[in-house]
Amino acid sequence: MAKKDSDSGSSWQALRRHTAARIALGRSGVSLPTGAHLALQLAHAQARDAVHLALDGAALASALAQQGQASVPLHSAAATRSEYLQRPDLGRRLDAASRARLLEGGTGSAGVDLALVAADGLSALAVQRHAAPFLAALRERLALEAWTVSPLHIVMQGRVAVGDEVGELLGARAVLVLIGERPGLSAPDSLGLYLTWAPKVGLRDDSRNCISNVRPEGLAYAPAAYRLHYLLSQAFARQLSGVALKDETVQGGSVAAGRNFLLAG
Repeated sequence: MAKKDSDSGSSWQALRRHTAARIALGRSGVSLPTGAHLALQLAHAQARDAVHLALDGAALASALAQQGQASVPLHSAAATRSEYLQRPDLGRRLDAASRARLLEGGTGSAGVDLALVAADGLSALAVQRHAAPFLAALRERLALEAWTVSPLHIVMQGRVAVGDEVGELLGARAVLVLIGERPGLSAPDSLGLYLTWAPKVGLRDDSRNCISNVRPEGLAYAPAAYRLHYLLSQAFARQLSGVALKDETVQGGSVAAGRNFLLAG
């Protein structure tokens, strides 16, 4: 007789309460139980949908406006989603109109400490859901200090490196890119944060620090803001980012006011 997924007292079953990973699914004969199989198919469909979903820039701008925060709409050199997926290089650069807007200084952000950029990446759903609440948590920390921060530049069809061009054109000392990560079968809406010191076109990925899986079910907004705040302060103190800058935060710790915290010793 086929074994069913009914051994709720096993150690594997107990572990399921602590992870979204697909463990202890049971079996029916040599196959997955019907419920587990259907859940896997649903997760796969959600991941595919997230890749193709368009970012609603107007809705994100509205959510920011409700917090009293401004935003700036921009576009990458990839004209369509199809082109974006087939030509990663185009997603790393701004189109001519967006570049001209920043060169003209129309956003009033020249020379800021931190340029903020949101790009849809491979999951616009992540940016749609998590960008505004994360930024609210981050601004709450930055408000305790004398940081100058740009409005959020919302880049349609953008990849991580597009933030380098935005930061360079603004003359920002650092840039933070909020981007939708590649969807997985456990989560189609993970937000990634990429911090780069002295942004300029042509930087490699080893110049950035990444904080991933920002979402309530993963790394929640407050601890993500804490870690970003730490990295940002360290980047300014040491004037670098990337592989030379390590995240040495303690889970659940607190950040003292002042840019040079955690530098003693």
